[in-house]
Amino acid sequence: MGKLNINLLNTSFTIQANEDDEYLQKLLGYYSRIVADVSNIDSIKNPLQTSILAGIMLCDELYKEKTNLIALKKGKNIPVNETEDYEELERRTIAMINKINKVL
Repeated sequence: MGKLNINLLNTSFTIQANEDDEYLQKLLGYYSRIVADVSNIDSIKNPLQTSILAGIMLCDELYKEKTNLIALKKGKNIPVNETEDYEELERRTIAMINKINKVL
């Protein structure tokens, strides 16, 4: 069982999980990079928006990977996009933020 000290987005807490410390640190490092990318978007103004959008981006990544895995198991060819179109990503991100702001 591992323990992870999280100090991110103006908050700090510790969690325990059924993974080793090294793995938890890798996860936090990856999430921290996503948060840093989101923080560079001008329209993101607060930690809650940053964390929500980072979570959505990670869900998008996971969903695409699962979809690709299913397609591979079915024997379909999957085009590999090594570089993301960051302008399109930012456009979609801003659209999501605007929807979130309307709800809040």
